[in-house]
Amino acid sequence: MEKLLRAALYSVLILFAVYYLLPLFVMLVNSVKTLDEIRGGNMMSLPEVFTFEPWLVAWSKAQIGVEPTGLSPYFINSIMMVVPAVTISTALGALNGYVLTKWRFPGDKIIFGLMLFACFIPFQIVLIPMARVLGIIGMAGTTSGLVLVHVVYGLGFTTLFFRNYYAAFPDELIKAAKMDGAGFWRTFTRILLPSSGPIIVVTVIWQFTNIWNDFLFGASFADFDSMPMTVALNNLVSSSTGVKEYNVHFAGAVLAALPTLVVYVVSGRYFVRGLMAGAVKG
Repeated sequence: MEKLLRAALYSVLILFAVYYLLPLFVMLVNSVKTLDEIRGGNMMSLPEVFTFEPWLVAWSKAQIGVEPTGLSPYFINSIMMVVPAVTISTALGALNGYVLTKWRFPGDKIIFGLMLFACFIPFQIVLIPMARVLGIIGMAGTTSGLVLVHVVYGLGFTTLFFRNYYAAFPDELIKAAKMDGAGFWRTFTRILLPSSGPIIVVTVIWQFTNIWNDFLFGASFADFDSMPMTVALNNLVSSSTGVKEYNVHFAGAVLAALPTLVVYVVSGRYFVRGLMAGAVKG
C-alpha cells in the first residue's frame, strides 16, 4: 500500500513538473525552427530543420530601436543594473539586520516594522514619487537611477532576510567579542558576516531574480540607452512593422530568461538551505 501511494505521489509530481516546464520546452524547440515550419503549425513537435539563426538574429540583428542591434546591448544594460543593485541592497540588508538584532536602540522595532511594511507596497504606488526624486537628483533615464530604485525597493526584503537570520545568532558571541575589544565593524565583519553564507545566497537569488525580471521600473525610469533586457524584449515582440519572426521572439525570450535559470540551477539547493537556516523564521 505504501509503495502504491508513493508511486501515485511521484506520478502527480511528475505531471506537475511536465506542466510547469511545458512553456520552456515550447520556447526552446520553436527557437531552433525555421519560420516556415512554425507557420505550418504543431508548435509542440521537434524541429525538422535545426537552426541557430534565430538566436543569432535575436542577439545581434533584431530590429528593436532605430538600429538593428539585437538584444545584446540591453543584456549588458541589465547586467550593469543588476550587479550593483544586488550587491548594494544585500550589503545594506546585512548591515540593517545586524543593527536591528545585535545593536538595539530606542524605536528599532518601529523602524523594522516600517521596513517590513515597505515589502507590501505595490510597484505602482511608488512610480510617481520615484520619478519625482530621480528628476530632482538628475538620475532620471539612467542606469544609476534604476540601480537606486531597485536598491530602495529591495531594501525591505533584504533587511527582513538578514534580521530573521541574525535573530537566531547567539548573543553570547557578540558579547564575547565586545569584551575582547571588538567594535561595531569588527564584530560584523569577523563574526557575523563569515557565517552568513546561506542567507547571502538566498538574498542574492531573490534580488537577482526580481531585478532582472522587472519590467515596470525599466519601462518607467529608463531611456533608450539604459533600457533593460525585459523592456527591449517587449519592444521586439510588440513591434508592428515587418514580418512577425516568432522563432526570433522565442529565442529572445529564452535569452532573457537564461540568467535567472542559470542562477537557480547552479545555486537552487543553497537557496533552500538558506531558507531552512532561518530566512523565514522569527
